Amino acid sequence: MKQFLITAAGVFVGLVLFLVGVPVLLISMAASSSSGEVTPDQAVLNLDLRQNLTDQASNNPLAALRGGSLSVMTIISTLRHAETDDRVKALLIRLPEGGMEPAAADEIRAAIKHFKAAGKPVLAHSQGLYPSGMVTSTYAVGTAGDELWMQPGASFQVTGLANEDIFFKRLFDKYGVKADYEQRYEFKNAVNPYLHDNYTDAHREAELGWMGSVYKTATSAAAADRKQTPDAMTKALEAGPYLAEAALKLHLIDKVGQVKDAEEAILAKAGTDSQLYDFQDYARSARGPDTGVGPAIAVVEAEGPIVTGNDGGGGNPFSGESTIYSDTMAQALYSAIEDQDVKAIVMRVNSPGGSDTASEQILAAVRTAKAVGKPVVVSMGTYAASGGYWISSQASAIVAQPSTLTGSIGVFGGKFALGEALARYGVDVRQIGVGSSYAGAFGMSREFSPKERAAFAGWMDQIYSNFVLRVAEGRKLPEARVRDIAKGRVWTGEQAQKLGLVDQVGGFYDAVDKAKTLANLKGDVRLKSMSTQMSPIQALKHAMGVSATSVRTLAAAAWVLGDPRAQSILDQIADERLRGQVGGAAVLAPRPVH
Repeated sequence: MKQFLITAAGVFVGLVLFLVGVPVLLISMAASSSSGEVTPDQAVLNLDLRQNLTDQASNNPLAALRGGSLSVMTIISTLRHAETDDRVKALLIRLPEGGMEPAAADEIRAAIKHFKAAGKPVLAHSQGLYPSGMVTSTYAVGTAGDELWMQPGASFQVTGLANEDIFFKRLFDKYGVKADYEQRYEFKNAVNPYLHDNYTDAHREAELGWMGSVYKTATSAAAADRKQTPDAMTKALEAGPYLAEAALKLHLIDKVGQVKDAEEAILAKAGTDSQLYDFQDYARSARGPDTGVGPAIAVVEAEGPIVTGNDGGGGNPFSGESTIYSDTMAQALYSAIEDQDVKAIVMRVNSPGGSDTASEQILAAVRTAKAVGKPVVVSMGTYAASGGYWISSQASAIVAQPSTLTGSIGVFGGKFALGEALARYGVDVRQIGVGSSYAGAFGMSREFSPKERAAFAGWMDQIYSNFVLRVAEGRKLPEARVRDIAKGRVWTGEQAQKLGLVDQVGGFYDAVDKAKTLANLKGDVRLKSMSTQMSPIQALKHAMGVSATSVRTLAAAAWVLGDPRAQSILDQIADERLRGQVGGAAVLAPRPVH
């Protein structure tokens, strides 16, 4: 019994150390790494783009611990802040070797050029550009600076843009799997790989359409930066691949040199006693509480697939992936509506789509804001397609990057019928039920019956019609015109503007300017984030799926077991308890956007 108790105690201590001690340690280390940071008087910001980029910063502090947490919104707002900071003298950019999301590249390019226009030099360095993803967009980010360097012998393979899809139709036929789907309409091609063994004409047309637009945007931007004609730039790029030395001779880059050489060059431009300073450290130090008063523009951020419900902290708390929860998103909009200081709203959307009912709930909040006289301007990120366009469709104005993928006004749905495939391996699926046969229509054992398919298709038609009507009303277009340009097709922002689906090509700060104009606001107007930032203790509670009391107990245990850094967490618990006694609940401060 004694040995059992000793073993049980050891297991408990191990669990506490693993579940609490490690997260507490990591959080404390992350917090301490940025506390007390002082920006050098002669700083060269070192922006490393060789990590995964999200569009928006996560509101969960644990997500940053997964490594490499940087967002487009953080980059552009931090650069805008750095423009007026006398301590920041220059910018060094480390380019990724593969492709960047085109609209993210558009946004970062614009921010770099704005920073450069403030009289601060920018140098970009590449250790190679390879034909993976949208590498032309990566190259266009590099050309936005004053100089683009490459490492000696590095590969320069910016020869075009390619996309590859895997088709499963023949595999399904071989094993008896039936993909039973409805699409509205021929361009809504997300399920085409299950239905066909090659691109349909519509699928091919849509893919080549947006790819051609993205490619033209990137090559034209690079050509303008390099002072070449678009035709000459395209011809030179497509004649590759090259090594860095050949790219230099063709005036595609400015210099060949090691990273260390580039660092010394930008430090020399910044002046005597200048120092490299990590961009993310500067970004953290640049953030501060929103202490402003007077008129404000609310910023509501939305990234990820759209689903019903609220952000209760479910899922992997260390993941950087985001989801748009309709309750949470709608509440952020209603909070902006109720805030007397807020005169307009900028809604940043980066979403490939999702639930129609969740999208409609968010759109209702957008309509409410407009009804009370608060304009809503949408700023589109990499994607604002399908449900992402649904929630944007009735905004006061829509601003999209030229390479944003938007539209996809359409729906699809269905199932995989696996009965025949499973039967081949001795697995039989049977179904019983009461009521209409439609109650079991989505069972996996069989295909839709003709009657079930007709009912399902009718429902799909209604959802599609609702989508079309929302767009027609919001964009002030005839319904017939929307039906003509919809059909599930994806458009780039540049194409969508010509079709009347967006109002303006530009980035986040262009959307802010549009909101100011619509709200008749003059001069500098503060931006007020309506997003909430979880505290470390709240993130731990969600991560562990336990009550706040349990978290406090375990955090205290970690301290008793010899982790002095847990003390900061205990201090925070005390602060939250005090706030709870005063206000009835812990208060979450909005994360400011600069």
